[in-house]
Amino acid sequence: MALNRKNALFAGSDGGAENWAIVASLIETCKINGVNPQAYMSDLLTKIVDGHLASKLDELMPWAYAQPVALKDVA
Repeated sequence: MALNRKNALFAGSDGGAENWAIVASLIETCKINGVNPQAYMSDLLTKIVDGHLASKLDELMPWAYAQPVALKDVA
């Protein structure tokens, strides 16, 4: 899936392009999982700054923020 192909052309360097790809992937993963990307990124950066353990990276992934869908009772 091509994400913002024209914007990525102006990343400035290979390192910048890799960082752009990571951020774009996180944002699109948020959208797929029904998570608000801005709220996710804000919470993610706050947790990283506050010293979140590297051994618990799974807790920081977008799908961990997704709210479970309630199943309706079949009558």
